Amino acid sequence: MGRLENKVIIVTGAATGLGLADARALIAEGARVIMTDIDVDKGTEEAKDLDATFFSQDVSKESSWLELMTFVQEKFGRLDGLVNNAGIAPIAHIEEVTAESWRQVLGIHLDGTLWGCQGAIKLMKEGGGGSIVNMSSTAALIGIGSYLAYSAAKGGIRSMTKSIAIHCRQKKLNIRCNSVHPGSINTAMVQHALKELVGKDLLAEEDPEKTRIEMGIGEPDDVAHMIVYLMSDESKHVNGAEMVVDNGDTVI
Repeated sequence: MGRLENKVIIVTGAATGLGLADARALIAEGARVIMTDIDVDKGTEEAKDLDATFFSQDVSKESSWLELMTFVQEKFGRLDGLVNNAGIAPIAHIEEVTAESWRQVLGIHLDGTLWGCQGAIKLMKEGGGGSIVNMSSTAALIGIGSYLAYSAAKGGIRSMTKSIAIHCRQKKLNIRCNSVHPGSINTAMVQHALKELVGKDLLAEEDPEKTRIEMGIGEPDDVAHMIVYLMSDESKHVNGAEMVVDNGDTVI
């Protein structure tokens, strides 16, 4: 039996990057995963390969969450876990950020996390409990000058998570809510940032794995293992925590 045998778990932004790694790790431990993404072609392809369920979703829209939760209730009858992973990270500091970009980033990260948690709690209450993980970032802890909107959004997710955790404990809902804060992880987003901000093309390196290690960049599985733990009953006493996965970057 896997650590997550037959648990029904939603992972947003699951077509690529951290979300895909999360879905893969959860399924390996026996979970039944619903992968959502705005990229229908890629999401459908990856879900088919993993024997998962795909649902097309724009997380910034409340209506999309209502449709997703209805789908999950009808198909699976319950919800045990939610990983609010979907996100974007356009490069822009305080002097160049636009209103359009600001609202888009906050819509995906903050609105998406809000509607996701609200819908998940409703289903989890009916099933006797569950676990919510909100993907934040080390940007919520230290701020990143070139990622103003992203830093602000991830900081909001950090605080929202704690508020939800307190509410669920006070109401005795048996629902835990934690945030995960990755540092630099080897995803397309980090590869883009390295190339744009410091002129380092990780993929073009003669030995990209050696360069990755020297630069202290983690792999998606390093985060996925944390997600599996927080979705499992092993973390039943972990609630309102911020789990940092950064190899010590924020304490140096």
